[in-house]
Amino acid sequence: MSTRIVELRQGILKKNDQLARALRERFGAAGVLVLNLVSSPGTGKTSFLEITLRELRAQGARTAVLVGDLETDNDARRLARSGVPVKQVNTHGICHLDAEMVGRNLDVWEGLALADLDYLFIENVGNLVCPSSYDLGERIRVAMLSVTEGEDKPLKYPTLFNSADIAVITKIDLAAACEFNRELALGNLEAIRPGIRVFETSAKTGAGMEEWLRFLTSQQAGTMQS
Repeated sequence: MSTRIVELRQGILKKNDQLARALRERFGAAGVLVLNLVSSPGTGKTSFLEITLRELRAQGARTAVLVGDLETDNDARRLARSGVPVKQVNTHGICHLDAEMVGRNLDVWEGLALADLDYLFIENVGNLVCPSSYDLGERIRVAMLSVTEGEDKPLKYPTLFNSADIAVITKIDLAAACEFNRELALGNLEAIRPGIRVFETSAKTGAGMEEWLRFLTSQQAGTMQS
């Protein structure tokens, strides 16, 4: 039985990887920078994305968001206030998005053309385990952790942080109150993913957001040139 389960899982992931490669080619041809944001619930992913969307829109960037959740469209409605196109993807108990879900929802997203976008953000289901195994065709995978979660998050969930391109630490305005050990957190990130770029941010104060936005602009420019 265990052998069968392993074979089934390998087959599912192989199919996902094939679909993800096709999505990556599709995104590349359209010149859109795709980011997959992954965190546990309560990290502040939606608040961080709200500010990101608002600032990018103010700069004239063309942006859209796919929002993954088990149920409800609460986060999608919040993000829609930024004025960018937002589509909800409810997984109904599945703890992650996969490439098939992303592709299917892009295909039925009325009025959306990838070639008309500069950025597509994918807000993944709040989970640090399942999403790490599923490539969504993204150019950049962003692993997020908040100061309220503790410094050992990368050590507890090494697969996700090892597969990430970028790490974002959120709620740094609460670092002192939480007695957050910044150096230990950075050391843990470096141990799991040597050389990973880290952004330390606060949606409340705006700290670190300017650096993050500059990074996005530079990466999008690279997407257009490739």
